[in-house]
Amino acid sequence: MLIGEYKHSIDAKKRLSIPSKFRKELGDGAVITRGLDNCLFVFPSAHWRQLAEKLGNMPLVQQDSRSFARLLLSGAMEVDFDGLGRILIPEYLKHYAGLQKVAVVAGLYNRLEIWEESRWEQYKSNLEKNSDSIAEKLGELGI
Repeated sequence: MLIGEYKHSIDAKKRLSIPSKFRKELGDGAVITRGLDNCLFVFPSAHWRQLAEKLGNMPLVQQDSRSFARLLLSGAMEVDFDGLGRILIPEYLKHYAGLQKVAVVAGLYNRLEIWEESRWEQYKSNLEKNSDSIAEKLGELGI
């Protein structure tokens, strides 16, 4: 299970260290892609294959289906861990997420999210302020 929050520096060669706890869960490799809220998603390869198949089978005639598939699939890239547990973040993904020198790597059960540090802090602050109303809405859904 991928849970927790860690801060790591991005080096001059656009490499980011992935915590060893997460590397064990991700196995030999992973897939990185554009995420929602201007963060990056990192999926274990097996989970990515399942998600990609679902995205590939969405109706072509629905604009939202095409757009969402394009967002995730066209931005995807397989990544491997180097000897120090780092991944290379492609420039287009670094730009998309606004990554600078420090990134937050957050585990969300079946994926990681990579955030630019200040965006994460702002997002988290807003989330914490609204947690009661969010919890109430989720309670209405039976969660």
